[in-house]
Amino acid sequence: MKKIVLLSLIFFALVTGGCKKALDINSTRVVNEQNSWNNMEDSRAKLLGVYGLTRAALADNNGHWIYGDVRMGNFDSPLRQDLKAIIRNDLKAAYPVVQELSNWRRFYAIINAANIFLERIHEVKEKDARYTDNNMTVDVAQVRFLRAFAYFYMVRIWGDVPFITSSRDGQFENMKRSDRNAIMEFVQAEMIAAADLLPYRYSADDIQQPGQYYNEGQGRWNGTLVRKLSAYAVAAQVAAWQGKYADVTVYTKIVLDNFPKAAMSYNSTDYISNRRGLFFDKNNNQLLGFGFIFGHQDATFSGNIESLTLAEPIVNKNLPDIYVPKDSILSIFKEANDGRFNIDSNGVTHSQLYFTNFLGKYPIFSKIKCMQDGSSDPTFRIFSSAILFTRLEDVTLLRAEALAVLGERQGAIDALNIVRAFRYNVDNVGATNSSYIPYSPERSGNLIDAIFNERNKEFMGEGYRWFDLVRYHKIVQKDPKFMNLINSGGIYWPIDQALIDQNPQLVQNSYWK
Repeated sequence: MKKIVLLSLIFFALVTGGCKKALDINSTRVVNEQNSWNNMEDSRAKLLGVYGLTRAALADNNGHWIYGDVRMGNFDSPLRQDLKAIIRNDLKAAYPVVQELSNWRRFYAIINAANIFLERIHEVKEKDARYTDNNMTVDVAQVRFLRAFAYFYMVRIWGDVPFITSSRDGQFENMKRSDRNAIMEFVQAEMIAAADLLPYRYSADDIQQPGQYYNEGQGRWNGTLVRKLSAYAVAAQVAAWQGKYADVTVYTKIVLDNFPKAAMSYNSTDYISNRRGLFFDKNNNQLLGFGFIFGHQDATFSGNIESLTLAEPIVNKNLPDIYVPKDSILSIFKEANDGRFNIDSNGVTHSQLYFTNFLGKYPIFSKIKCMQDGSSDPTFRIFSSAILFTRLEDVTLLRAEALAVLGERQGAIDALNIVRAFRYNVDNVGATNSSYIPYSPERSGNLIDAIFNERNKEFMGEGYRWFDLVRYHKIVQKDPKFMNLINSGGIYWPIDQALIDQNPQLVQNSYWK
């Protein structure tokens, strides 16, 4: 099996290497698509291609975790100076990874593919009678969401960005950056419009997607595609980023009132950290995820959190690229009976689901450890965890955040306690029961702090931390240094100089001039 996978990866590397060279030059022509929009097979390929570009954009250079977890977050790096620069927010440091992550080109590949899809998909409808109105409606809704998602992702990283909603026949003329607030209004509207048209599940006799989707059963699509509640969940994140907390309460209520229709449930602590658990393969509890599925030969040596965090004794690697220092772990996981990690006054660890080798020099963050097909083989470092953008616990804690900001204290506590019921209990088994330990100010501090502390623990390693820090400081406004970052535009990344050299209408983010 190892030989087969290695040969497949070598072939994939050769193919993608050729693609990279093609992408690195300025194309003088549009790919010939004359015969690319004839039938359902074409529409499916083009749709899944937009998903593939989205996954690639997030995984490139481990960007999803470097943007979200490494920048000024909980993690440190033993040796890598490029990651150390990002940790201290030195985003103009002369390292290739820093420079490449300052370039937004890969996100515009998503947007261009989406724009072409939206402009050309009617041709399939006209030529192939099998391609129904409903099939086209659902496909278009997914692509509209993915285009909006790409803009949301970019705005959080760079602020103002060029705004393009048509392919322009492949002619990418120079454009100024558009106002981020206007783009976010577009993003929110697009996501809600998509949500109205999407099913709760595919190939599951949903009224908005009857029959088998592309002639395949629900097992093929579970956790793979954007669904109704995926769109509402991410729309809640969009609204929270804008400070529109009344909208957050609306969107999160829709998700929390309807998640059983999507065959979803809250996740036990054991399931989150299990090799074949939440992050493995694809499943409905991945409210929005982009999988690296071993069975589809999608597993990879990089582009997963494991390639940054795992080392001995989990895999045969001397040191992790990033780790959470012991002092940070102890300051974050302070409550007794936390099923993710807790240590008593005698130094005895009672739960190590998030960390391995805690007493060693570098604790190994092993919450996510999907190697190969979910098994354990430290000699063969190929990883298959999904990039998980949102899940039910995120929606619940976003609701708690919104209600707390709006002054609805009891509702916020109730939402916070839903998650706590799965994480803190006297039996410490990681499953909800009647004896769980609820929130109290004496134990967990003030409510806003408790909610964001819970998010810090729950989503560690999932790409949330930096963006949560920005929202938190906008709410509490207690840290002058961080508020200066917010007010001066220092929360955004600099724009790669190569983009500015190519497009004179671009202006560097003021903080990084």
